[in-house]
Amino acid sequence: MTKSQKFDLEDRLIEFVIRVDTIVEELPDTRLGKYIAGQMIRSGTSPALNYGEVMAAESPNDFIHKMKIILKELRETFVCFKIIKRKPLLTNFSKYESSFRENDELIAIFASSIKTAKRNKLKKK
Repeated sequence: MTKSQKFDLEDRLIEFVIRVDTIVEELPDTRLGKYIAGQMIRSGTSPALNYGEVMAAESPNDFIHKMKIILKELRETFVCFKIIKRKPLLTNFSKYESSFRENDELIAIFASSIKTAKRNKLKKK
């Protein structure tokens, strides 16, 4: 990963936090709305915050482990999006489709990066 790609991904993750916050603030003040808001704010902000730890990984195993944590959090956020859409907890979910797609793209990026890191680790043995 080049230096500019690292910062681009970091910026995407930070922008994703802002998108998640916008959605969370629109959720209804119901038991389910509050619960999903709490879960989503944690899982949706975690990838950006954990990305700094990825960049300071102490070994290939540590790098892969931290990347997996980010992937798990992104997948949790994706499930929150699905619940919001299916319930529906927002009256105009289409307004947030681009955030839903961004979540899916970030999942694909991290899943692919993990596979590559595992493959590279095996090549070095």
